Amino acid sequence: MNSQPASAYFIEERDDKHVTHTLSVLVDNEPGVLARVIGLFSGRGYNIESLTVSEVSHERHVSRITIVTTAVAEVIVQIKSQLERLVPVHRVIDLTEIARRNNYDKPLERELALVKVAGTGENRLEALRLADAFRATVIDATTDHFVFEITGRVSKIEQFVSIMQPLGLIEVCRTGVAAVARGPEPM
Repeated sequence: MNSQPASAYFIEERDDKHVTHTLSVLVDNEPGVLARVIGLFSGRGYNIESLTVSEVSHERHVSRITIVTTAVAEVIVQIKSQLERLVPVHRVIDLTEIARRNNYDKPLERELALVKVAGTGENRLEALRLADAFRATVIDATTDHFVFEITGRVSKIEQFVSIMQPLGLIEVCRTGVAAVARGPEPM
């Protein structure tokens, strides 16, 4: 006896692996472009794990959008194709794919975080000691709190935040991933 419910559609069992990709998108720096790019993701139910945007050429009025997203391989291909069709988009580069072609696990990715921690006594000393181990910099301090600046891979930031939690973590502000491909070639 068939245990699946009756359906007019074929239900295909798939075990596709979700992969995380970092995409770099060069766009015109004009109002509404970011909304159109984000609308493409939200309109199709795609998730954005990290998003950074900055103007990279003042003379040409071009910005770079760095997007980290996770999906099955076919959806990643679809996302890139749909992004390339948007009018203000000049170029879409899959930095993860370039890294893999060059025998690297990932592109060069870094993130910056500001981490506010309250603490006195032993917790204060432990927070300072751990911050030093993570190469975090104290950018603001009073007798009852610190604000640390830390840069590095996403995993480093997440580890730092998690170990600061029991020491009096108050607030975290993260920039999102900035990424470039390895090697001398420009985007």
